[in-house]
Amino acid sequence: MTKGTRTFLIVWLGQLVSLVGTSLTGFALAIVVFQETGSVTQLAVVLLASQLPQILFTPFAGTLVDRWDRRWAMILADGGAGLATFGIIGLVLSDNLELGYLLPLLALQGLFQTFQFPAYTAATTLLVPKEQYGRAAGLVQLADAVGQMIAPALAGILLVWGGFEAVLAIDVATFIFAVGTLLVVRFPRPERSEAGSMDSGSIWRETRQGWRYLTERHGLLALLIYFAVLNLIFGFIGVIVFPLVLGFADEQVMGFVFSVGATGMVIGSLVMSVWGGPQRKIHGLYGSVLVLAIGLILIGLRPSVVLVTMAAFIGFASVPIGNGSSQAIWQRKVEPDIQGRVFAIRRTIGSAAMPVALLLAGPLVDGVFEPLMAEDGALANSVGSVIGTGAGRGAALLLIFLGVLAIGATVVAYFYPPLRDLERDVPDAVPETLSADAASSPATATSGGSMAILPVSEEA
Repeated sequence: MTKGTRTFLIVWLGQLVSLVGTSLTGFALAIVVFQETGSVTQLAVVLLASQLPQILFTPFAGTLVDRWDRRWAMILADGGAGLATFGIIGLVLSDNLELGYLLPLLALQGLFQTFQFPAYTAATTLLVPKEQYGRAAGLVQLADAVGQMIAPALAGILLVWGGFEAVLAIDVATFIFAVGTLLVVRFPRPERSEAGSMDSGSIWRETRQGWRYLTERHGLLALLIYFAVLNLIFGFIGVIVFPLVLGFADEQVMGFVFSVGATGMVIGSLVMSVWGGPQRKIHGLYGSVLVLAIGLILIGLRPSVVLVTMAAFIGFASVPIGNGSSQAIWQRKVEPDIQGRVFAIRRTIGSAAMPVALLLAGPLVDGVFEPLMAEDGALANSVGSVIGTGAGRGAALLLIFLGVLAIGATVVAYFYPPLRDLERDVPDAVPETLSADAASSPATATSGGSMAILPVSEEA
């Protein structure tokens, strides 16, 4: 095992623990908000509060990550998010957990988290051998999946026995652990590439270069657009799954369904971390999306705990294969010293559709699909005879529709040659010996600027 791989595993462990705490708080907060308001729209606003700053600021955060030591960028991300959590604890203890106070803290948390993705992924490129990118991506997915598996069941127990305060206390402990792991390691410095030397000196020019880099490589741009479409489609899930499941079950059953679905992600992540994905990674992505889409259709078919749980398990087991395959492609095709800005642009555009989905989810469910699928709704005697009527069945119909859209988008993507043949047509930008050479490099800030240690320091 190389020194870089050992460093990656230490950082990965810290991020795994941190993701458990983050997922725990996110799930518990969603339950609290939905139970207090009974509004899908207000739930969507809460979820949107932390995402908007990430979309708006991430391109510039990626450029700064390329200038800074990426380890300190991750410390900034974890530490700042932890400070926002302390603010939420203050609201809970003072009995002021209202949207007017909560939303700015969630926005601040999202702002700091903009540094996490570009720093973590760009650092992984330097720490892990090129042929192990797929497996490393599988491990990153595993950390996310473990958090999602543990969080729902644990959140349900803690909310009953310890309240929201207990959830937040665990979150604080996990981010302290994550920062601690980052303090005991060092990251290598990437060598300056020809692409990295272009437009240097100005944050705006370097940020703009990330976009131009993508437009000059049609295959990568097509992959980005494909993911943006998928994020628009799948972005509805985090909101509509609550009224769908709560329409025929209680909170404990919903937590069980989430945990089983996340267990599928854990198994898929383990498979990806051992296997590394198919030789043609784009096929792994296509196949994953098709399986997930079919899972969504099955979830919406009947108000059955057994069917929903099985479909969630199968569908979400495929997610790490797709995400890991995509990540391996990006890491191979983009020069390491500009991955921060390119991956930031990638994340911004790829996730820009998420707020649209969140904004549309509430009005579509509350104002359109639920009335259509009510017991006396317009579709009660037609579609309702197949998937059922009543509370949550409108959300179920929307989920089926989204699954069909995902299948259609994948068929179109497959027949677009620049995307289908991306791995053949776009040359690798990472040399075979990169990780071995980088692992022995001194741990200093990346060229192009050094990181200022700010008074306030801050998820694949």
